[in-house]
Amino acid sequence: MIKIKEKDIKCGYVSAINGSLIKIKGLESHVHLFDLINIPKYNILGEVIQIYSNHIIAQCFEITTNLQLNEEVISLDEPLSMELGPGLLASVFDGIQRPLGKVFKNYKSGKLERGLKFPSLSRTKKWHFTPLRKINDEVQTGDIIGSVKETIFLEHKIMVPPFFEGKLSFIAHEGDYTITHEIFRIKKNNTEHSFSMLQKWPITKNRPYMRKEDPKDPLITGIRIIDLLFPIAKGGTTAIPGGFGTGKTVIQQLLAKWCNADVVVFIGCGEPGNEIANVLKQFTEINDPQSGKPLLERVILIANTSNMPVSAREASLFSGVTIAEYYRDMGYDVAVLADSTSRWAESLREISGLLEEMPAEEGYPAYLPSKLSSFYERAGVVRTLGRDQLGKERTGSISIIGTISPPAGDFSEPVTSTTKRLVQVLWALDPKLAYLKHYPAISWVNSYSNYSQFISEWWYERDIDWPEIDVDWSKCRKQVNEILSQEQELQHVLQLVGEKNLPEEHQLVLFIAKIIRNGFTIQNAFDEIDAYTNIKKLLGIIKIMLIIYNEGKNLIERGVLIEDLLEPDLIDSILRISQSVPNEDFQRIERIKDKLIQKLRISAF
Repeated sequence: MIKIKEKDIKCGYVSAINGSLIKIKGLESHVHLFDLINIPKYNILGEVIQIYSNHIIAQCFEITTNLQLNEEVISLDEPLSMELGPGLLASVFDGIQRPLGKVFKNYKSGKLERGLKFPSLSRTKKWHFTPLRKINDEVQTGDIIGSVKETIFLEHKIMVPPFFEGKLSFIAHEGDYTITHEIFRIKKNNTEHSFSMLQKWPITKNRPYMRKEDPKDPLITGIRIIDLLFPIAKGGTTAIPGGFGTGKTVIQQLLAKWCNADVVVFIGCGEPGNEIANVLKQFTEINDPQSGKPLLERVILIANTSNMPVSAREASLFSGVTIAEYYRDMGYDVAVLADSTSRWAESLREISGLLEEMPAEEGYPAYLPSKLSSFYERAGVVRTLGRDQLGKERTGSISIIGTISPPAGDFSEPVTSTTKRLVQVLWALDPKLAYLKHYPAISWVNSYSNYSQFISEWWYERDIDWPEIDVDWSKCRKQVNEILSQEQELQHVLQLVGEKNLPEEHQLVLFIAKIIRNGFTIQNAFDEIDAYTNIKKLLGIIKIMLIIYNEGKNLIERGVLIEDLLEPDLIDSILRISQSVPNEDFQRIERIKDKLIQKLRISAF
């Protein structure tokens, strides 16, 4: 917090208490919207959300039990801000960035006590700073001054804070420093400003950048149905709506483990404590496939549990995306996983009720769309401000993936329907698929992605060249979508006449759709081989299946059904590629393909 001189402290008093909301008199002429207030007796932190002529309304980030009228309240004269600097990675914070690891080392009660106050980032740990500029260099906002090895695979870049520029009048020598040590000074117009490695930034304000750019690279997830049919681009937005037990949390954890982002910010917004504990346990036990180190070393976890005051839910989401923007400005790709935005919306509904506002649909406030959009709009690919030591520009991205828990799985409820208008990708989870143990239970009927045209060039450059089938990623995607759509349309006819009475071309569609569903869209998250499929293996599997489909159409013209030609062992080997062939053993996939082609050629004569 900013240290306020005693003579500058502005005081008020509590005049009414309504759950987590308090009415304060005496500060209405001294505060701004979103400023922090503090109740010194209990060290309760709050945020100003309404200002009237004779009072203000503040929401408290901690419980207000035993709080009495006329308690002194002081204005902290600053908004809720994140501490940004080395030490963020592998940390666990609550919604207002209190370091939970340090809290539980000092308090063994097993719960978060009210009024605890610890610095978010360690003031004593030293980091090895390497300067990348020299004295008298002209620098501006976002320029990289030096770097710190935050983890074994990530360089934490020390940047000029926003809205500062000038000439470097001092820069520290290479060595070990804490985040509060003076690292560099900038002089402009005879005014000198001193800077450490620590920055602060308000969570409700977007960090500045040069411009937004169109996405062009996919966020590879390793989940086959996503990477082929419903891809997300780096800098994209995705919603995962699904009822209880459909696998939202498992997908989020898989994304944290396997996606090709440099940094992952996992936000547990109003989640049960046992789920947050389970996530933390898994992140510490699982090794990052890219580095071999514990996964937590590239993850920042914001843990806001369901028993914490609802006011902190909104803070947790914007705290996470503010930290993500900081790493984005370094030129990194960041994935923000928010689980779940429904519980944030529920907190908005509760606070709106306490404020006695006119409710909109299902009791949610009328400003629900603008609140949701203010979160998702902070995603994107941006050309950052400033340059590195070589004078090169940087590009960073934030991808936001939010889960939604619609009551009874009803996708027409306000949070889901509003979010669908804001995001570019929808992974709709189907309870029927989950009941059949078909995971991930992503519905190929209700899901969609608007990024395929932006990332098709990236996939084209990494295509596998098989002369037997001349289709790239885009054409594979189109064909698979057509096959699965036709299968869906044929289901009603199938129930009436039976499969054997369908035309031969429709029987082929059902045969191939079954192979795709059982050998491609189903994926075992707990299988060592099947949990992650790289792009080469993905293309190999789906192209083999499409070879069967395309050759099958040719054989039908000669009155031959392809399912009658292929032996069960060959079909079984194709269905088992996902679980039996490791990503690095692509030659085995090619051998299966060659065996299939040979069988088809023999059958053709």
